[in-house]
Amino acid sequence: MIDDPALLARAGALVAAYVAAGRTVATAESCTGGLVAGLLTAVPGSSAVLERGFVTYSNAAKEEAIGVPTALLAAHGAVSAPVARAMAEGALDHSHADVAVAITGIAGPGGGSADKPVGLVHFGLAVRGGPVRHLERRYGDPGRAEIRRLAVAEALGLLEGALVP
Repeated sequence: MIDDPALLARAGALVAAYVAAGRTVATAESCTGGLVAGLLTAVPGSSAVLERGFVTYSNAAKEEAIGVPTALLAAHGAVSAPVARAMAEGALDHSHADVAVAITGIAGPGGGSADKPVGLVHFGLAVRGGPVRHLERRYGDPGRAEIRRLAVAEALGLLEGALVP
């Protein structure tokens, strides 16, 4: 769990906004391992908003739980824009949520390469009836915990933005 009062306050405001809008959320998380869902569920009343969360850390989990195509993973790798989009779409397809956010990245300390360095994180955002968005962030290497915290903050921002027409 992330012990960050500012993030917890944002999560509380997000839950209230989604309750007011009558909308629900699903998460598909890889490098954050469920931290977004965990942060949301730290807020009382979040059961009205968080429809479900998928922790799809392995490629097999991405394929089996949310339907990310094997060919997509083989062609682009798990940490890529196409896979982040597919994760968000898959989370919507495998849930009853209105909005889905997906996160896949390299939190380190190892696992990076010249093309995909530690700190590279891809996000997907899918809204029922709308286009799927993608966002790429390169956080550098401030450490695993900080990369994950930054990714959670970014995911909250995407969910906040999904309520704005």
